[in-house]
Order: sequence, then C-alpha cells, then structure tokens
Amino acid sequence: MSHLAISATAHGLNYLPEYYADHAGLFADRDLTVHAKACDPWTGVLDDLADGSADVALGGLWVPGMYHGTPRELTVFAQLNHQFPKALVTRTEQFGEFEWSSLTGTTVLAPGIGGSAPYAITAGMMREAGVDSSRTTFLRDLSTPMFVELFEAGLGDAIILDITTAQSMHDRGTGHIAVEYAEVGGLGPNSVYYCRTDRFDELSERLVAFTSALSDGMAAVRQAPVSELEPLLAEHWPSMPLATLSASCARIQASRTWDTVRIDGPATDRWMRILAEEGMVRQAPAFADLVDTRIVDAAELVAVG
Repeated sequence: MSHLAISATAHGLNYLPEYYADHAGLFADRDLTVHAKACDPWTGVLDDLADGSADVALGGLWVPGMYHGTPRELTVFAQLNHQFPKALVTRTEQFGEFEWSSLTGTTVLAPGIGGSAPYAITAGMMREAGVDSSRTTFLRDLSTPMFVELFEAGLGDAIILDITTAQSMHDRGTGHIAVEYAEVGGLGPNSVYYCRTDRFDELSERLVAFTSALSDGMAAVRQAPVSELEPLLAEHWPSMPLATLSASCARIQASRTWDTVRIDGPATDRWMRILAEEGMVRQAPAFADLVDTRIVDAAELVAVG
C-alpha cells in the first residue's frame, strides 16, 4: 500500500469530502493511505513541501498563483472547492436583494491571518459589480476568532467569514448572513491540491488514486442526507454545536462547492485577474501555467473503466 502525506492550510467544513473519503475507506480501496494535517501557521504547508514531509499541499489557488515564475515551482492537479464557500455577515439584517454598493462608506472586517483571499475576492466581486471597493474600509490581517470577538463587541459593519463561523454567528443572533459568495460569486477554485513540480511525475500514480477516491467522496457528501454525515461532523468539530454544523453543511451542499475535482479554466483566469488587480501577482498566470490536468484526466478514465 502506498502513502500520501497532505499538509493543509486549515481544518474546515469545506474540506469534508476529503475527510469522508478517508472515513469511508475510499483511499484504502485504492491501496492508498492518506495522512493529513492542518498547519499553524498555514505557511507551514510550504515548509512541508520543501523538506518533503508533505507530498501535497491543500489550500488556496492564490498561493501557487503568487509563486508562479519564482524559484518555488508548484503544480496544481485537482480541487476540493469549486466555489468560494464564504459569507458576508452584517450587523443589521438585510432585506431584499443584496447589493455590493451597500458596503460603500462602511467598515468590513476581512480576516487575513490565513491569507488575503477573503479580502481579495470580496473587493474583486465589488469591482465586477461596478462598485469602487476603495470607498469601503477593509480591516485586515487579524485572525477570524479575534475579528469575530471584536465584531460582536461593536467593531465594523460587516465581516467576511467561512460558512460555519457565519452560521454560528447567525445561530447566536450576533450577526446576519447578508449574502453567500457561492450564490453570487460564480465558480472559483477556492481550495486546491498542489505539489512541488519536480515531484509531479514521481507522485502521479498516487495522485491519480487519491483524486479518484476524492471524486467519489465528493459525490457522496454532496448527495448524502446531512443526518447521515452528522457523526463525521461531530468527530471532526466536537466543540461546535451539531445543529450549526448541520446547517452549514446543508448550505454548502446547496451550492456547487463540491461539484467536481476538475478545476475550471475560465474561473481560474478570473481569480488570477482579480489577484493582478490587487497587485498580488506581477502578472496574472494563465490556467495552463498553474494546472496540470493529467491527474484528473487519468482519474476520470479510471472511473469510466
């Protein structure tokens, strides 16, 4: 049996298909053992790739995008999230269709200790809607728990959160989910798997087995009644109320977040364009510069066979 070590930037509900695949024995069915850990700080995924303690990293596509053209060569081969599973939580309840222009003149908390993606995608969607994001004050670079505590103490008008934290605030009555990014943001490779380019060929057979199992796990999680997933939810997030986890899972199931392991080319190009507009990349890399589709191609052939 072969082995694959994964270092992830977080341990979140949006990663559930991977946890399910392991729990259901889908990796073992393909003669593969998978060991996954979440790094704190998240940049440890890069250290783990560099020293070989991890074969694969799981995190935002923006990281390989920013490193494109540098000595740190990374190759993306599959995705875990087909959309951005984020939400904008406001202090007051929103009525009617949400408009990005409602953020003009407000202060928005954008947790950034795990990276700049929450801010960048929000500002990008505002620009796409014709709204000048510079007229909104974004407070950045602090952790989600710290910003949630400060928001609940009165700081800011809105906060960008993962679905689980947003649902938790909704359940506590300390915030209102004004809009889910999956509902208004279209497609986007939010969380992807990547490896060192110089190890791609060496790892390919294991990556195909992993991606095939992940695809099956994704389909199962997308279609399963939430009640059947609750034991796994409770196992991974024992300190979170099960009702909150279940409601959050249902929200993600209703989106296209867990649709496919295949990364969308136009969605990738759009995400890189947004990063370029923010100055986070020197030049927007093309889809083909970042993603090697051979792993997903081979995994799909295995499924058909």
